[in-house]
Amino acid sequence: MSQNLKNISVVATATVLSRVLGLVREICIAAVFGTGALASAYASAFTLPNVFRRLLGEGALTAAFVPTMAHELEQKHRAAAFELVSKVASWLFVVTTGLVVLAMLVMANAPAVARLTGGGGLEPATVERLLLGADLAVILFPYMVFVCLAAAFSAACQVLGRFSEPALSPVWLNLAVIGALALGAWWALGDAVRMNWLCAGVLVGGFLQMAVPAGVLWAEGWRPRFDLSPDDRLREIVRLMAPTVIGSAIYLVNISVSRFIGLSLNDSAVQVLNLSTRVMELPIGVFAAAIATVVFPLIARHAAKQDWTALAADYHKGLRLVMIINVPAAVGLALLSEPITRLLFQRGHFTAADTALMTPILAVYALGLPFLSFTTMALRGFYALRDTATPVRAAVLSFVVNIVLSVVLMHWFSTAGLAAASNLAVLAQAWFLQTRLTRRMGGLAFAPVVPSLGKIAMASALMGGVVWGGAKLAARLPLTGKAQDLVIVAGLIPAACAVYGALLWALKIEGREELGALWGKIRAKLQGGITASRLRTK
Repeated sequence: MSQNLKNISVVATATVLSRVLGLVREICIAAVFGTGALASAYASAFTLPNVFRRLLGEGALTAAFVPTMAHELEQKHRAAAFELVSKVASWLFVVTTGLVVLAMLVMANAPAVARLTGGGGLEPATVERLLLGADLAVILFPYMVFVCLAAAFSAACQVLGRFSEPALSPVWLNLAVIGALALGAWWALGDAVRMNWLCAGVLVGGFLQMAVPAGVLWAEGWRPRFDLSPDDRLREIVRLMAPTVIGSAIYLVNISVSRFIGLSLNDSAVQVLNLSTRVMELPIGVFAAAIATVVFPLIARHAAKQDWTALAADYHKGLRLVMIINVPAAVGLALLSEPITRLLFQRGHFTAADTALMTPILAVYALGLPFLSFTTMALRGFYALRDTATPVRAAVLSFVVNIVLSVVLMHWFSTAGLAAASNLAVLAQAWFLQTRLTRRMGGLAFAPVVPSLGKIAMASALMGGVVWGGAKLAARLPLTGKAQDLVIVAGLIPAACAVYGALLWALKIEGREELGALWGKIRAKLQGGITASRLRTK
């Protein structure tokens, strides 16, 4: 487990940097464009290639590719695994390029369709927002080719035990976007030209995301070769991918419909939902995804060797770690949603009214963290068992629940209703996955985690009481505005972590030793990075 914790700490540390820069990126976008129609159009346009990334990249391909490549390494040799990487990359390049050309043609003709249909009965302002999103999508769609190849190369690196460089590859996207925004804000005249700079930054960043893990594979001995020849391993990957592609397509429709429902509400809805998701994804990305990233190749290798006892043990360890981190994170983020929003985003075109709009949405999204974290791990369990069909049925259930509840709840709670619908849809998905996982393999039942989860919930509730009381006391300090927010956030988060950590040991929650060891490794890596940075500046 020590090596696994080391790998998790590597991924988590790299992801901390990536997510922090991702937040800086969103802060810069919000400062330059606010939450108006242009920002919402960009958020909608960027959603499309991002979701296709999940359709053909990180979701479907990774689910099928990791177990197959792990089998090649366990049963054959590295050369066979590298040959598989070249075949997969070649086909992925051809398919994604074709889809990008098709999608760009469709989006480029959206204005003509709008003229022929008279706007489809929509309000002129709504039609204008949708057409603006289509224009930006034409520019951003090539990003899909880069990021899908990046996902394939990153998955191959993870199977080889190389975790840090792929985890750092999103950093290049964030740096490219931040740099493009800075140049655009300095030189460009008008928001439209600044938006072009932003889109250019996305494309440059996507190329760098692909190049970093490709360089790691080169260092490991892989040499790229364009190879479209048929292969039984490719057929197996396609067989495993097919259900997941359908599930990812459902996810694509799900996200797109939610975003367009948001566009129909007001100018700010999509951007506020997007920013709330970014903040909420920080604990998911740093810990849940890091743990799942390391556990997945591990349990896939256990499955390849049919070592079911080791598979169940490592799966439950990963699930406990995910819950022990994300349950208290959900409580803290929900309680501190207002000062966090104000501190991170309220500047430039992002006003106090935007903060008031975003605060309840972020709080609602935060409460869905445990369900999202669980789903992240449960999906890896199915993929390790080479079952990609059951997650599709779960995605269908999630889609139906989300769309129905979005239409119902938005009338009562406006934009916050969309966030609540998303949470309830993920809860339904988590329930479905766990019941089917237990039927598939009794050793992966949820029961072994329940005692720990009860104690985690108790410790999180007590910690939440400390956060709530501390925020009330801090509000009485002779401070206002961001100074008060900084005291609340910078003071209460470490205090809450200390209280929660003490409760973990007091309640003897299983997994506390692994969490302590993981935190020690992350802290050592962060301190090492800071020390190295200081030495370079001398």
